[in-house]
Amino acid sequence: MIYLVTGCAGFIGFHLSNNLLKNTKNKVYGIDSLNNYYSTKIKKERLKILKKKKNFFFKKIDLIDKKKIRIFFSKINLDYVFHLAGQPGVLYSFKNPKSYKSNNILATKNLLNEVNKNKIRKFIFASSSSVYGDQKIYPIKETFKVRPINYYASTKIVCEKLIRRSFANYKSKFIIFRFFTVYGPYGRPDMFIHKLLNKAKKKKVIKLHNFGKNLRDYTYIDDVVKILKNCIKLEDLKLNIFNICKSQPIETNKLIKKIQKSLKRNIKFKLIPKVKGEMYITHGSNQRIIKSFKLRFTSIDKGIEKTIKAYNLKGF
Repeated sequence: MIYLVTGCAGFIGFHLSNNLLKNTKNKVYGIDSLNNYYSTKIKKERLKILKKKKNFFFKKIDLIDKKKIRIFFSKINLDYVFHLAGQPGVLYSFKNPKSYKSNNILATKNLLNEVNKNKIRKFIFASSSSVYGDQKIYPIKETFKVRPINYYASTKIVCEKLIRRSFANYKSKFIIFRFFTVYGPYGRPDMFIHKLLNKAKKKKVIKLHNFGKNLRDYTYIDDVVKILKNCIKLEDLKLNIFNICKSQPIETNKLIKKIQKSLKRNIKFKLIPKVKGEMYITHGSNQRIIKSFKLRFTSIDKGIEKTIKAYNLKGF
């Protein structure tokens, strides 16, 4: 099989690519712009690992560049496209909305233009739980009305609409995954767990929004990769939007205690009020994905243990 993974140097893109490459019959083409939203050091470290595999082929391309995308697609006959690239981060979307419009909406539009000119089996898109915003009823099902409270979420909704419209008249299939909080080794340094580990390492204070009372639905990266990998076998696509979540949210204050226990050290933190655009609760229903993928999720204790072990060994 021949795969394209956009955002291959990103957290989820790296882990997915690394897993697909274990099958030497697979060819994985990775695209990434290697932008500096967060340090490129970890992105280059991830790429270094992927490039050790002979069946991995990397191309530095910004999906905003139509010409480069067109040339890329003209040379390769792809089976599956995993579109994981995009501008992440909720709070940063208030500071730099143009980046989200370009790297999420325009990039997806450009990619879809080329995908639809070529015969592929399936298009898989990484959306976000943030599209739901704050709800009154939990857990959140895929059928709930979207209520974005930040620009990042709004761009993801636009991308979902572009995909549905783009594939309406094509035989190619698509799946949209709405990721809840994903964590694990080689995680993004701007995400809470790795931000906390970096602060603890430097003995600095970390700020806990909403006085540490936020609830987050954490999903371990290995579980996410299993779902992404197995979705290519899913033929019955009457349902093509799925939450990826463990459906067991944990309060930040309780998560801190678990991490302190695993680290065997105290963490300095400061309680601050709620931040604009940040959701109080993320708690998704995973019944749809459990039914389709028959998956057992990694416990938060085991996931934290693995994440910290890798962090202590590699520093990422």
